[in-house]
Amino acid sequence: PLGKLMSLFNICSFSSLSHVFVHNPHLDTMKDDILYHFSLGTKTHDLPAMFGDVKFVCVGGSPWRMKSFIEYIAAELAMEDPKSDYPNICAGTDRYAMYKVGPVLSVSHGMGIPSIAIMLHELIKLLHHARCTDVTIIRIGTSGGIGLEPGTVVVTKQSVDATFLPKFEQVILGKTVVRNTDLDRSLAEELLQCSKELNQFETVIGNTMCTLDFYEGQARLDGAFCAYTEKDKQDYLNRAREAGVCNIEMESSVFAAMCKLSGLRAAVVCVTLLDRLKGDQLSSSHDVLHNYQQRPQILVGSYIKKQLKAKLQRS
Repeated sequence: PLGKLMSLFNICSFSSLSHVFVHNPHLDTMKDDILYHFSLGTKTHDLPAMFGDVKFVCVGGSPWRMKSFIEYIAAELAMEDPKSDYPNICAGTDRYAMYKVGPVLSVSHGMGIPSIAIMLHELIKLLHHARCTDVTIIRIGTSGGIGLEPGTVVVTKQSVDATFLPKFEQVILGKTVVRNTDLDRSLAEELLQCSKELNQFETVIGNTMCTLDFYEGQARLDGAFCAYTEKDKQDYLNRAREAGVCNIEMESSVFAAMCKLSGLRAAVVCVTLLDRLKGDQLSSSHDVLHNYQQRPQILVGSYIKKQLKAKLQRS
């Protein structure tokens, strides 16, 4: 039973150990690596003791959503502690929030590429310093759909940029570096299968367009500035749809690129809150939107539960 998971998990044998890689020789010369935006460090905290057992990391935009996720997964895995308020591990800073229960870590990343990139640098280093192995990382969040019913969950196949190309561009030392944005195909299929078994909501696999902006960058007509027409918007979104884009958000490209570089098995699971072909603003009720926002955590929670059960049976 999952109620015994906390004690049994430590003796699970994971068949092939896959480490979290950093590609920075300068880290080897540092006596103390300060993870400033987490308010953690290698000298001030025993990272292997705190995080060495982590196997699943879930990241999402808001601190509230990620605390809600850790409460949900704790209940799903029968690890909840009625006396615990699940303290924020990053309480020493207001930049990000971090929560942990058993082998699951839940971290907020803020909004947009710069915010999640900063978080991922420090998260990847944390997992590396903690000597974590066989880690799966999943971004859960919300998005705008293209031609999908609101409430549909999209598991990303590839993250594409605003020109529909599967790449992430980073300017380093004044030069543009292009990185791959492929995500783990087998993980996406496993998540899709979990959704079929749940049979609670529609889930699809498709490309996700990652933009630098919520308004003009996503062809919205309701920003402070707009120099294009409704027809221009529809033409653009239909071109995106023809390129296999199912939804639009603002973090998946750098998430995919950085996870691939570090050897992390990664997925992006986002619910669509509206069909962008039919409008720009959210008109659904608070209760309906809240229900939609629970769907990624329900799916990912089911996936984690299934994986841990399978590993316990093999141990």
